[in-house]
Amino acid sequence: MPVWAYVFIPVVAAVGGAVLAVRRPPGPTLTSAIQHFTAGVVFAAAAGEILPDLKHKGFWPVVLGAVAGVAATLGVKRLGGVARGSVGLLAAVGVDVFIDGLVLGLGFVAGQREGLLLTAALTLEILFLGLTVTTELSEYIGSKTAVVAAIAGLAFLLPLGALAAVPVSGLSQPVVTGFFAFGLIALLYLVTEELLVEAHEQPDNSWVTEMFFAGFLLLFMLEQAIG
Repeated sequence: MPVWAYVFIPVVAAVGGAVLAVRRPPGPTLTSAIQHFTAGVVFAAAAGEILPDLKHKGFWPVVLGAVAGVAATLGVKRLGGVARGSVGLLAAVGVDVFIDGLVLGLGFVAGQREGLLLTAALTLEILFLGLTVTTELSEYIGSKTAVVAAIAGLAFLLPLGALAAVPVSGLSQPVVTGFFAFGLIALLYLVTEELLVEAHEQPDNSWVTEMFFAGFLLLFMLEQAIG
Protein backbone atom coordinates (compact mmCIF):
# COMPACT_ATOMS: atom_id res chain seq x y z
CA MET A 1 0.00 0.00 0.00
CA PRO A 2 1.39 3.47 -0.86
CA VAL A 3 2.41 5.53 2.16
CA TRP A 4 -0.10 8.28 1.39
CA ALA A 5 -2.96 5.77 1.54
CA TYR A 6 -2.37 5.05 5.24
CA VAL A 7 -3.43 8.55 6.29
CA PHE A 8 -6.95 7.80 5.02
CA ILE A 9 -7.41 4.80 7.33
CA PRO A 10 -8.31 7.07 10.28
CA VAL A 11 -10.75 8.94 8.02
CA VAL A 12 -12.61 5.72 7.27
CA ALA A 13 -12.58 4.88 11.00
CA ALA A 14 -14.08 8.26 11.92
CA VAL A 15 -16.90 7.96 9.39
CA GLY A 16 -17.55 4.38 10.49
CA GLY A 17 -17.71 5.48 14.12
CA ALA A 18 -20.13 8.28 13.20
CA VAL A 19 -22.43 5.90 11.31
CA LEU A 20 -22.39 3.49 14.24
CA ALA A 21 -23.10 6.27 16.73
CA VAL A 22 -26.15 7.63 14.89
CA ARG A 23 -27.60 4.13 14.67
CA ARG A 24 -26.69 2.77 18.10
CA PRO A 25 -24.80 5.10 20.45
CA PRO A 26 -22.41 3.24 22.79
CA GLY A 27 -23.25 3.14 26.49
CA PRO A 28 -21.14 4.93 29.11
CA THR A 29 -19.24 1.80 30.19
CA LEU A 30 -18.30 0.84 26.64
CA THR A 31 -17.33 4.44 25.87
CA SER A 32 -15.06 4.54 28.93
CA ALA A 33 -13.46 1.23 27.93
CA ILE A 34 -12.74 2.55 24.43
CA GLN A 35 -11.24 5.73 25.91
CA HIS A 36 -8.93 3.77 28.23
CA PHE A 37 -7.85 1.40 25.47
CA THR A 38 -7.20 4.24 23.03
CA ALA A 39 -5.28 6.19 25.69
CA GLY A 40 -3.02 3.17 26.24
CA VAL A 41 -2.31 2.81 22.53
CA VAL A 42 -1.59 6.52 22.02
CA PHE A 43 0.63 6.66 25.13
CA ALA A 44 2.62 3.66 23.88
CA ALA A 45 3.10 5.38 20.52
CA ALA A 46 4.32 8.58 22.19
CA ALA A 47 6.59 6.88 24.71
CA GLY A 48 7.90 4.15 22.45
CA GLU A 49 8.31 5.89 19.12
CA ILE A 50 8.69 9.65 19.48
CA LEU A 51 10.29 10.14 22.89
CA PRO A 52 13.34 7.85 22.34
CA ASP A 53 14.16 9.64 19.09
CA LEU A 54 14.18 13.02 20.84
CA LYS A 55 16.53 12.14 23.70
CA HIS A 56 19.71 12.87 21.75
CA LYS A 57 18.52 15.44 19.19
CA GLY A 58 19.51 18.66 20.96
CA PHE A 59 18.24 20.49 24.02
CA TRP A 60 16.80 23.75 22.65
CA PRO A 61 14.93 22.34 19.64
CA VAL A 62 13.14 19.90 21.96
CA VAL A 63 12.37 22.57 24.56
CA LEU A 64 11.09 25.12 22.05
CA GLY A 65 9.03 22.52 20.19
CA ALA A 66 7.54 21.29 23.46
CA VAL A 67 6.67 24.83 24.56
CA ALA A 68 4.95 25.42 21.21
CA GLY A 69 3.06 22.15 21.71
CA VAL A 70 1.89 23.19 25.17
CA ALA A 71 0.74 26.58 23.83
CA ALA A 72 -1.14 24.96 20.94
CA THR A 73 -2.89 22.34 23.06
CA LEU A 74 -3.89 24.86 25.72
CA GLY A 75 -5.18 27.08 22.92
CA VAL A 76 -7.33 24.24 21.62
CA LYS A 77 -8.61 23.60 25.15
CA ARG A 78 -9.48 27.27 25.59
CA LEU A 79 -11.23 27.32 22.22
CA GLY A 80 -13.31 24.35 23.28
CA GLY A 81 -14.17 26.08 26.55
CA VAL A 82 -15.36 29.37 25.05
CA ALA A 83 -16.96 27.98 21.89
CA ARG A 84 -20.68 27.43 21.90
CA GLY A 85 -23.00 25.47 19.63
CA SER A 86 -22.20 23.21 16.70
CA VAL A 87 -19.86 25.70 14.99
CA GLY A 88 -17.74 26.09 18.11
CA LEU A 89 -17.59 22.34 18.65
CA LEU A 90 -16.57 21.71 15.03
CA ALA A 91 -13.90 24.42 15.19
CA ALA A 92 -12.30 23.05 18.36
CA VAL A 93 -12.36 19.43 17.17
CA GLY A 94 -11.15 20.46 13.71
CA VAL A 95 -8.00 22.07 15.10
CA ASP A 96 -7.39 18.95 17.21
CA VAL A 97 -7.76 16.64 14.20
CA PHE A 98 -5.45 18.78 12.07
CA ILE A 99 -2.75 18.55 14.75
CA ASP A 100 -3.25 14.77 14.87
CA GLY A 101 -2.68 14.70 11.11
CA LEU A 102 0.49 16.73 11.50
CA VAL A 103 1.73 14.23 14.08
CA LEU A 104 0.93 11.34 11.74
CA GLY A 105 2.72 13.02 8.86
CA LEU A 106 5.75 13.60 11.07
CA GLY A 107 5.70 9.90 11.90
CA PHE A 108 6.07 8.99 8.25
CA VAL A 109 8.79 11.63 7.90
CA ALA A 110 10.71 9.69 10.57
CA GLY A 111 10.16 6.36 8.82
CA GLN A 112 7.49 3.93 7.67
CA ARG A 113 7.65 1.92 10.90
CA GLU A 114 6.91 4.99 13.04
CA GLY A 115 4.20 6.06 10.63
CA LEU A 116 2.45 2.68 10.74
CA LEU A 117 2.42 2.58 14.54
CA LEU A 118 1.07 6.13 14.75
CA THR A 119 -1.54 5.20 12.15
CA ALA A 120 -2.75 2.41 14.44
CA ALA A 121 -2.85 4.74 17.45
CA LEU A 122 -4.57 7.66 15.73
CA THR A 123 -7.05 5.40 13.93
CA LEU A 124 -8.38 4.31 17.32
CA GLU A 125 -8.35 7.89 18.57
CA ILE A 126 -10.31 9.25 15.63
CA LEU A 127 -12.70 6.27 15.74
CA PHE A 128 -13.51 7.32 19.28
CA LEU A 129 -13.89 10.90 18.05
CA GLY A 130 -16.41 9.70 15.48
CA LEU A 131 -18.40 7.99 18.22
CA THR A 132 -18.43 10.78 20.79
CA VAL A 133 -18.57 13.94 18.69
CA THR A 134 -21.47 12.45 16.74
CA THR A 135 -23.43 12.19 19.97
CA GLU A 136 -22.64 15.80 20.87
CA LEU A 137 -23.43 17.12 17.40
CA SER A 138 -26.77 15.32 17.41
CA GLU A 139 -27.88 17.79 20.10
CA TYR A 140 -27.45 20.66 17.61
CA ILE A 141 -28.10 19.02 14.25
CA GLY A 142 -31.31 17.07 13.72
CA SER A 143 -30.36 15.26 10.51
CA LYS A 144 -28.31 12.07 10.97
CA THR A 145 -26.95 12.42 7.44
CA ALA A 146 -25.76 15.97 8.17
CA VAL A 147 -24.05 14.79 11.37
CA VAL A 148 -22.16 12.02 9.54
CA ALA A 149 -21.22 14.48 6.78
CA ALA A 150 -19.86 16.92 9.39
CA ILE A 151 -17.73 14.16 10.96
CA ALA A 152 -16.43 13.19 7.51
CA GLY A 153 -15.44 16.80 6.87
CA LEU A 154 -13.60 16.93 10.18
CA ALA A 155 -11.84 13.64 9.48
CA PHE A 156 -10.45 14.93 6.18
CA LEU A 157 -8.55 17.58 8.13
CA LEU A 158 -6.28 14.74 9.25
CA PRO A 159 -4.80 14.02 5.79
CA LEU A 160 -4.48 17.78 5.32
CA GLY A 161 -2.46 17.94 8.52
CA ALA A 162 -0.33 15.04 7.31
CA LEU A 163 0.24 16.87 4.02
CA ALA A 164 1.40 19.92 5.96
CA ALA A 165 4.16 17.75 7.44
CA VAL A 166 5.68 17.05 4.01
CA PRO A 167 7.57 20.38 3.72
CA VAL A 168 8.92 19.81 7.23
CA SER A 169 11.05 16.92 5.99
CA GLY A 170 13.08 19.36 3.89
CA LEU A 171 13.90 21.71 6.78
CA SER A 172 17.01 21.67 8.94
CA GLN A 173 17.38 18.93 11.56
CA PRO A 174 16.82 21.24 14.59
CA VAL A 175 13.52 22.47 13.10
CA VAL A 176 12.39 18.90 12.38
CA THR A 177 13.29 17.96 15.96
CA GLY A 178 11.19 20.86 17.23
CA PHE A 179 8.20 19.61 15.23
CA PHE A 180 8.61 16.13 16.69
CA ALA A 181 8.67 17.58 20.21
CA PHE A 182 5.50 19.47 19.32
CA GLY A 183 3.92 16.18 18.21
CA LEU A 184 4.96 14.42 21.41
CA ILE A 185 3.24 17.06 23.55
CA ALA A 186 0.12 16.84 21.39
CA LEU A 187 -0.11 13.07 21.92
CA LEU A 188 0.53 13.30 25.67
CA TYR A 189 -2.11 16.01 25.97
CA LEU A 190 -4.57 13.80 24.10
CA VAL A 191 -4.00 11.00 26.62
CA THR A 192 -3.90 12.96 29.88
CA GLU A 193 -6.31 15.84 29.28
CA GLU A 194 -8.87 14.37 26.91
CA LEU A 195 -9.19 10.60 26.81
CA LEU A 196 -8.50 9.73 30.46
CA VAL A 197 -10.26 12.80 31.89
CA GLU A 198 -13.43 11.97 30.00
CA ALA A 199 -13.10 8.26 30.78
CA HIS A 200 -12.96 8.94 34.53
CA GLU A 201 -16.21 10.86 34.41
CA GLN A 202 -17.84 7.42 34.60
CA PRO A 203 -17.85 5.29 37.78
CA ASP A 204 -14.62 3.31 38.23
CA ASN A 205 -14.64 -0.24 36.95
CA SER A 206 -11.58 -2.47 37.28
CA TRP A 207 -11.81 -4.18 33.88
CA VAL A 208 -12.44 -0.88 32.15
CA THR A 209 -9.35 0.67 33.77
CA GLU A 210 -7.26 -2.34 32.70
CA MET A 211 -8.14 -1.58 29.08
CA PHE A 212 -5.49 1.17 29.23
CA PHE A 213 -2.79 -1.43 29.82
CA ALA A 214 -4.30 -3.72 27.19
CA GLY A 215 -3.97 -0.93 24.64
CA PHE A 216 -0.42 -0.18 25.73
CA LEU A 217 0.64 -3.82 25.46
CA LEU A 218 -1.10 -4.27 22.12
CA LEU A 219 0.91 -1.48 20.50
CA PHE A 220 4.08 -2.73 22.20
CA MET A 221 3.54 -6.20 20.69
CA LEU A 222 2.77 -4.64 17.32
CA GLU A 223 6.01 -2.67 17.56
CA GLN A 224 7.96 -5.85 18.28
CA ALA A 225 6.25 -7.69 15.42
CA ILE A 226 7.12 -4.94 12.94
CA GLY A 227 10.69 -4.88 14.25
